[in-house]
Amino acid sequence: MRQKPCLIAILFLATTAPAQTPPLPLVSPEVHADRRVTFRFRGPNVKEVAVSLEGAAKPFPMQKDDAGVWSVTTEPLAPDFYGYTIIADGVGLFDPSNYAIKPNFLYRASEVHVPGPASLPWETADVPRGEVHHHFYKSGVVGDDRGFFVYTPPGYDPRGKQSYPVLYLLHGYSDDANAWTAVGRANVILDNLIAQGKAKPMLVVMPLGYGAPEVLTPNSGVFRDRALTERNFDQFREALLKEVIPRVEGEYLVVKDRNARAVAGLSMGGSESLLTGLNTLKQFAWIGAFSSGGISEEFDKEFPGLGAKAGPQPRLLWVACGTDDRLIEINRKFRAWLASKEIQHVDIETPGAHTWMVWRRNLTDFSSLLFR
Repeated sequence: MRQKPCLIAILFLATTAPAQTPPLPLVSPEVHADRRVTFRFRGPNVKEVAVSLEGAAKPFPMQKDDAGVWSVTTEPLAPDFYGYTIIADGVGLFDPSNYAIKPNFLYRASEVHVPGPASLPWETADVPRGEVHHHFYKSGVVGDDRGFFVYTPPGYDPRGKQSYPVLYLLHGYSDDANAWTAVGRANVILDNLIAQGKAKPMLVVMPLGYGAPEVLTPNSGVFRDRALTERNFDQFREALLKEVIPRVEGEYLVVKDRNARAVAGLSMGGSESLLTGLNTLKQFAWIGAFSSGGISEEFDKEFPGLGAKAGPQPRLLWVACGTDDRLIEINRKFRAWLASKEIQHVDIETPGAHTWMVWRRNLTDFSSLLFR
């Protein structure tokens, strides 16, 4: 059967027309030698784009070029790891040109590393490395399947004779149990401090910090609904004391003594470290709270047995917060209440907001003081 000329022409054009060339990939973020960072985003039909950068007071507006590529270059940034989000017409997005992701249950973001000298605690250096182990178990307290992470220091030998002290390190609201390693770089920090002789070799246990996992559901009302908040705190403490600590002490070479046991955390985890440590001082001698949030101002109710003459006292109670953090006021009130009770503690205020840049430094300073 003879084909019509027009059909033959269409088929010829379809098979001989050049394939459409995809646009070249963008470089974003681009970290310059002077520590300025350029962010780029392709959006020819978008009307407004900005970059929201962790620790910045407000988003950075981006400008569009003739090819539909938006960009902005920051001022020089301090060496660190920063989370950021592209905001396109009011919608928060990952940077599509960047594979590095800051994990989180609710507020995932892209991440950029502004490198600094190897002397910074969170920078990878040529030192002996510890290991991070992931454990899973069924929680009878909470009723779910969950996990925890354990950092063992360089030289740890499960068949050896040396036992180690333990820091139980707690994450914040919306984080997962791996936040302190994946974002906070706790294992890198401990490796570097131990190699420099600035921290004692120790295990670091990082459990899942939710006693009531429903706090992660949208509009859960956590921190407004006191009953939910307290259930979350109480059941977490019970799971830590009855499930995680016995497993760790049964499976690892650790010293089973309050003087070799520390608890610390950030934000929600900071409150959990206070509520756990100060209410079970027979089990914890070292307590650290970084930017604590979630506890009420009824401190006498939150810590009913605490007093300068009420049994064992902390060897270290370290309460820190950034001066630009929205939680600075309740932390100041709590420290004043501690002083009124004649409870010895260390007050720490540093520049910074509610960010990982503050908490990495908190962990560095706090862990250097432990088990001395």
